[in-house]
Amino acid sequence: MANLGAQPIRTERDLKRFETEMTIEERLPEQSILDAFINSAERAPDATAMTMLMTGAADEHPRRISYQELLRNIRRAANLFTDIGGASPGVAFMLPALIETHVTLWGAETAGYAVPINFLLQPESIAELLKASGAKILVALGAHPQLDIWEKALALREQIPELVLVRVSPPDTPPEEGVIDLGAALMAQPDDHLTFGQARSGDDIAAYFHTGGTTGVPKLVAHTHRSQLVAAFGGAAMCGYTSDDVLTATFPLFHVAGTIVAGLSGFMAGIELLVMTPAGLRNPTVVESFWRLVADHKVTLVAGVPTAIGAVLQTPLDDHDISAVRAGLTGASLLPPAVGQKFKDVTGCTLFEILGMTEASGLISIDPCCGEGTTGSVGWALPYTQVEVLKLTSQGRLGEACETGEIGLIAIRGDHLSPGYSDATQNKGVFTDGMLNSGDLGYKDAQGCLYVAGRSKDLIIRSGHNIDPTMIENAMSTHPAVALAAAVGMPDAYAGELPMCFVQLHQGVEASMDDLMAHAQKTIDERPAWPKMLQVIDVIPLTSVGKIFKPSLRCDAAKLVVCRLLHDELKLPDAEVDVVAGGSRGLCVNVVLAPKDRSSTDVVEQALAAFLFEPRVQVA
Repeated sequence: MANLGAQPIRTERDLKRFETEMTIEERLPEQSILDAFINSAERAPDATAMTMLMTGAADEHPRRISYQELLRNIRRAANLFTDIGGASPGVAFMLPALIETHVTLWGAETAGYAVPINFLLQPESIAELLKASGAKILVALGAHPQLDIWEKALALREQIPELVLVRVSPPDTPPEEGVIDLGAALMAQPDDHLTFGQARSGDDIAAYFHTGGTTGVPKLVAHTHRSQLVAAFGGAAMCGYTSDDVLTATFPLFHVAGTIVAGLSGFMAGIELLVMTPAGLRNPTVVESFWRLVADHKVTLVAGVPTAIGAVLQTPLDDHDISAVRAGLTGASLLPPAVGQKFKDVTGCTLFEILGMTEASGLISIDPCCGEGTTGSVGWALPYTQVEVLKLTSQGRLGEACETGEIGLIAIRGDHLSPGYSDATQNKGVFTDGMLNSGDLGYKDAQGCLYVAGRSKDLIIRSGHNIDPTMIENAMSTHPAVALAAAVGMPDAYAGELPMCFVQLHQGVEASMDDLMAHAQKTIDERPAWPKMLQVIDVIPLTSVGKIFKPSLRCDAAKLVVCRLLHDELKLPDAEVDVVAGGSRGLCVNVVLAPKDRSSTDVVEQALAAFLFEPRVQVA
């Protein structure tokens, strides 16, 4: 059984003690994901592993599953998938947050490998992921009034005829020809042993997770049993999980946060996961009832992405007793200080930051949740792993270590690293000599705490001056009217880029542009980082896990600049502009001139040539 130590990790000294007292092999004897569930079930068979809320209503009777029941269902699922798909089957799934989703995920990893799919993706993208992964089984949610998952599943079977569909539906759902019902099929399988021999383990592939980060271009990242176990063990140790904890499970299971730190890490420690409806914090009822649910279920750990945490903090606490809460956990994107402070004001507890990455099996570093908290820091590397901040050489390679406080690229070593992408050609520049280049910029303080300074590709470079967009976003987020802020580089013919900030206001709140600009100039220390333009928009685009989707905002910023140039300066009001991410320079700007403006083609081309994007000019 994993040895998480008798004393919680609070400081760097505690972390070093933890590592020197025992080796990783002594602390983590588990070889397979199944081992982790076997050990938890043996330790406390009747303890609640998951409490499932379907609606979040006050009169709801939640569904609960014990550790023993969860283990039995995982064995059943592993046996079923082997019966369907043969030895080491690839099992993809498109499911919201359900107990069945966990059963599918861990059963697939025990028998073969799992391929969690974001069901919000377009069918074409999902088909490509299925083909690339080699999965021949697809577990999907059946027909649903609000979700089109089953319709997508049927369309995918048309494209991939060999795909076997397994449906998750209520017990009284009529059967469909050629479709396996998961509930009924599980009950036909033994639950006390595996019918196919040994569970997958060690360096065997456990899963392929798709990731595009904030780029939107999905790639398949391989996880092994060893990499997931090391990451999950480190997460449990750094979060100080105990069997007395109740954690709000709000992350989707196609994302590593839901799988590892809010999933496997918790299961290894024997905690209770409170699954806050299939939609999590995308469910308005859950957001409105959040503090009541926290109080009713005696939640000890509140988890969510910063945008979701910010949303629930707008809900009044009223007289709900949340005294059981000991900490908050957040990750997936950087935490605006204003959200962290409000969390402390509301709960009296610290909101601790986690740095994770799919390529590191979900976790890189954590600000220890039993410690005092370090504002703005993502803490220290997981036990038995290393995180370094390295300089970038003139050849674009990782060089020597940076000095204290010096910004460089964050690089990671450890057994939790992925063996790479399913397409090995994508490994270049990311996996090098046993090291993972995270693509994140960061620095360390004198205590060795790690701070993230943003994505390297998100830097705004104004006449050679590097501007961290996080600085702008954090400052704007302190304005009482601002719900969310996203800073990007706005193309400029002279400076290359100028900072621009998109702002989303709290619902029902107004703020003048002069007020917002005055706030920016008052709170942003570096004058070059003052936004050249502020734009209030209804909704800042987010990825499915709550990260700000900046490619579309960069396109919007470029379109604003080019439209102003064409319509106002060059007096071509009929010119149409379309901007897409990609191309050799990151952005492609397509301009279509009206036939009557054909003679202006050369002028437009010359004007656009001064920018760093890739211009294309044609006449309708």
